[in-house]
Amino acid sequence: MVDVQVTIYELESPHHVSRRNLLVDELIEAHLEVARSMALRYRNRGIDLDDLEQVALLGLTKAAHRFDPDAGHAFMSFAVPTIRGELRRHFRDCGWMVRPPRRVQELQARIGQAQDELLAILGHAPRPSELAAHLDVDVSDVVEALSVDGCFAPSTLDAPVGDSASAFCDRLGADDRAYDAAEASVMLEPAVRNLSARDRRIVYLRFYEERSQQEIGEAVGLTQAQVSRVLTRILKDIRNVLGGQLPVA
Repeated sequence: MVDVQVTIYELESPHHVSRRNLLVDELIEAHLEVARSMALRYRNRGIDLDDLEQVALLGLTKAAHRFDPDAGHAFMSFAVPTIRGELRRHFRDCGWMVRPPRRVQELQARIGQAQDELLAILGHAPRPSELAAHLDVDVSDVVEALSVDGCFAPSTLDAPVGDSASAFCDRLGADDRAYDAAEASVMLEPAVRNLSARDRRIVYLRFYEERSQQEIGEAVGLTQAQVSRVLTRILKDIRNVLGGQLPVA
């Protein structure tokens, strides 16, 4: 293959523009798999892999057009940060479903670039204090930005929790029906207390034992029609006490 890195910027005259474009295309084609492998590292973060590959290839194209071999760097050392920057920028602008404050997003992007720079200088992954000093920000801000790294989309409720077989949704609380029953008891007690003994018995048989009107009539010595009228009156009296808060039966 032609040594693209040596010759690409030797072709600056108009006569050689087409040759230069050909060498740029060749440089891109030679590193397509590198761009795709970098996109693969960012999968499962809420953006389709196809979209990530397109963004990575865009970064590779920009790197090929901007690369200057006279700067003394290999193409890969120039292309990788460019591709990574395009991917992170895409996540910052398009990838957030769980969206932190803008300042946190921007600081996270700066941290990503600073991590690469400090890794080359220090020879180890930089600590939050070293990142804070390099970026001239508070350590607490760095810690906050690092804590949301990768939080581009909410986790599925079906995801397993730790090493257990149970999912996260299995541990979520549910509405306790006892609260509704307790609230109804508190609200109804004063209204029911004012009823006669017979009316309280009818209410008990109808709404606690869930007996039919025919069965209630047989228990208290009334006809079914009389039980129906008594229940209508009782519910009306209770609604008046509750200020109309009881729904119509």
